[in-house]
Amino acid sequence: MTTTGVTAPAPKTSRKHGEVGPHYKWVALSNTTIGMLMATVNSSIVLISLPAIFRGIRLNPLVPSNVSYLLWMIMGYMVVTAVLVVSLGRIGDMFGRVRLYNLGFLVFTVGSILLSLVFTTGPAAALELILFRLIQGVGGAMIFACSTAILTDAFPQRERGMALGINAVAAVSGSFIGLIVGGLLSTTDWHLVFLVSVPVGLFGTAWAYLKLRETGIVKRSRVDWWGNVLFAVGLISVLVGITYGIQPYGTNSMGWTNPSVLTAIIGGVVLLVVFVIVETRVDEPMFRVSLFQLRGFTFGTVAALLSAIGRGGLMFMVIIWLQGIWLPLHGYSFESTPFWAAIFMLPLTAGFLIGGPTSGFLSDRLGSRLFATAGMICSAVGFGLLMFLPADFSYLPFGLLLFLVGASMGMFVAPNTAGVMNAVPADRRGVASGMLATFQNSGMTLSIGIFFSLMIAGLSSTLPSTMFAGLTAHGVSTTVAHQVANLPPVGSLFAAFLGYNPMTTLLGPSLHTLSASQAAYLSGQTFFPNLISNPFIVGMHITFAFSVVMMLVGAAASWLRGASPARPAATLVAARAEALSPPVSQA
Repeated sequence: MTTTGVTAPAPKTSRKHGEVGPHYKWVALSNTTIGMLMATVNSSIVLISLPAIFRGIRLNPLVPSNVSYLLWMIMGYMVVTAVLVVSLGRIGDMFGRVRLYNLGFLVFTVGSILLSLVFTTGPAAALELILFRLIQGVGGAMIFACSTAILTDAFPQRERGMALGINAVAAVSGSFIGLIVGGLLSTTDWHLVFLVSVPVGLFGTAWAYLKLRETGIVKRSRVDWWGNVLFAVGLISVLVGITYGIQPYGTNSMGWTNPSVLTAIIGGVVLLVVFVIVETRVDEPMFRVSLFQLRGFTFGTVAALLSAIGRGGLMFMVIIWLQGIWLPLHGYSFESTPFWAAIFMLPLTAGFLIGGPTSGFLSDRLGSRLFATAGMICSAVGFGLLMFLPADFSYLPFGLLLFLVGASMGMFVAPNTAGVMNAVPADRRGVASGMLATFQNSGMTLSIGIFFSLMIAGLSSTLPSTMFAGLTAHGVSTTVAHQVANLPPVGSLFAAFLGYNPMTTLLGPSLHTLSASQAAYLSGQTFFPNLISNPFIVGMHITFAFSVVMMLVGAAASWLRGASPARPAATLVAARAEALSPPVSQA
């Protein structure tokens, strides 16, 4: 009888799989939320700071030979995180999710320190920044791969939707917080854009190492080297091809006919097909194809992919709408538009802040399928209604529609993530989290390529004639006007996105050959917005329609996940784990 009192300290005997105190889940939530916030803030803080960064390193990003630096500064971080999260999620299952997450915090912090110490100029500085951003991406991939699994391990199933909702809100709101913080800091010194993450990273790293505990199942196994190599090379090839497909090639406004782009995309797809075949034949695969036997995982992941494709690039288009047309027409200088675009998009963040935790909390009690499906449908409605706004809209309906889209996204993301993670056995949560993050991050990168291509296709059909007529009507020679009008539209889009005056950039020295009044009008705040408004809205309607289709198909996929009771029986979870476990080797 005396032994009953000795069993109380048992949780302390194992820091890896033992029990933890009742407050540990809040430690896990707060730390992973800080990690996700830091990682996503840094994914957008660079976007708003690109003009200041390129001015600081004395490099013009709109010169054709420098466009590749610009593209890699924008998309390199996303490419690395998309490629690595599955491998890292699998490694987390094998060696410990908390251990890998803690290392991710450290690697990200080191990358931030290195970025803040770049004081060279020219192409060498751009290459250094891209390299250190890739290091940041490795750390971010570790955080993305493990945070969802850590929360799923720490929280009981009846509270996971709420926890994952808060985490998802931090991830999405971080991208908008980054725009505001970057806008403020870059006006002082662009190095501060990277330095601001260092104290947060140091604190988070120390806190993670001291407080986080391994509460999930760690299952040692062999590393799937063939799978890792095939997946990494294949996905990198596809994403790099998409990245350069946006860039002009020869006389074409885009690079989709570039043999290098076609080779990269087709070759990457072939390698990914080979990867899937290999993964069905190895004993310990990195990519658990068997997880797609679970209906909740399969359709939840498909819905997440379609949601990312439908919304990722469209947010870039809305930002360009604000920066290139609406803000200049309302008195804001082109140089200040990146910061103010972030301010005027705050209703989107507010909607997500409300929709994410609320739907996560309710889905814990009512099931995830209804909320996730409704979120996708409401997003489709929001994107559809945006099609009815003119180029120079009234802000109130625009802000309300942004709020609707944000709340709808939050309504989808939290329950969908909880539904996917609840569908998988405990020892597969790391790889499942990584697979989900890979589909989402790859969808975002693919979305940017798709939406820029749709927009450029729309502009290419109407912008040249409109620009030629506008320039010649205000004193520009027919030779110069023809040359400028037939430049790839991506130049105008990137100029507006980076806060450059598009007409000053496009006309260059030719602007000085005009009279002072004509030069002032062409480079003023109304000529370019009025010039591009109609062609741009044509392109926006195409992209909005594409988003509506993606959201509706995603809603169907979300509904097809089947009924998802808030608390499935423990025996069902055990049965799923047994069904998906690989045969035990007799070697």
